[in-house]
Amino acid sequence: MGHLDVDFPEGTHAIGRLDNNSEGLLLLTTNSSITRLLFQGKEPHERKYLVQVKNKISLAALEQLRNGIEIEIKGGLPYTTSPCLINQVNRPNWLVPAQHEIPAHLPHSWLEISLTEGKFHQVRKMVAAVHHKCRRLVRISIENMSVAHLQPGEVEEINEKEFFSKLKI
Repeated sequence: MGHLDVDFPEGTHAIGRLDNNSEGLLLLTTNSSITRLLFQGKEPHERKYLVQVKNKISLAALEQLRNGIEIEIKGGLPYTTSPCLINQVNRPNWLVPAQHEIPAHLPHSWLEISLTEGKFHQVRKMVAAVHHKCRRLVRISIENMSVAHLQPGEVEEINEKEFFSKLKI
């Protein structure tokens, strides 16, 4: 899978997805029911993202994002996002620099966004709706599964009981 030097078991697949311009937590499993339980179940599951946007973001824009904002979804249909948790944050020390990241001396903002829904490219569309360009998008957690302790490309295997517990399924 990808360019990881790991011998994954047959039938391993990703839960959720990351587009080509995103990075961060990617869960892999051989249990085909996990995706349905996590993303299509009755209970919403939190996904948290670290987002770098071009230029400084205003308090008014943050409030718009928190309360739900209209974006365009598949087929060009308008969709109002659910309210979410969003805060302006400092760049975490554990985050490895990336080539496409805006240098510290240029105007930018880092945001931590927690969602329980995930429309196609939702985070990018949300920040674009308040006139900011997403320069870096890192999924840092799904429920209690986090990447903060892992290096890029590092794989952590956990048993199914812990996996289900951390994902609250």
